[in-house]
Amino acid sequence: MKKYAILMCCMGNICRSPTAEGVLRAKLEAAGLADLVELDSAGTHDYHVGRAPDARSQRHALRRGYDLSALRARQVVVADFSRFDLVLAMDQANLSALHALHADAGADKLRLLMSFATQHNAEEVPDPYYGEGDGFERVLDYIEDACDGVIEMLRKRLT
Repeated sequence: MKKYAILMCCMGNICRSPTAEGVLRAKLEAAGLADLVELDSAGTHDYHVGRAPDARSQRHALRRGYDLSALRARQVVVADFSRFDLVLAMDQANLSALHALHADAGADKLRLLMSFATQHNAEEVPDPYYGEGDGFERVLDYIEDACDGVIEMLRKRLT
């Protein structure tokens, strides 16, 4: 059986999308769904290809039990649109960049991660890169909420 495949996307793939990958991976394990889902993250730009997630992202994530240290940034490629069933963007700018890369990808494939959130009334996961520490905590709060919604969607779809 083919695994359901999800790709998390932000701009550089060093803050938000690797955090989302790490959080969702842990939540998939806890929900007993890890064997049914393929998961990855990528950036819409090539700024940090091959680099580990931002040290601040790693530090804040680790405080909540998410280890991002093995992840490495990569850029989205056109083949990702056939490989992944769901491509989740962290914000509208990256969603637009993904649509520009693959104009035929519809709303069933390309969505904002926060469209799955139930506790936070935010459309986007804000970019914490140029901010201070509390931005990274907000990112984790939003991503944990949205990933809970992704888990609920996957439970309905896969079980």
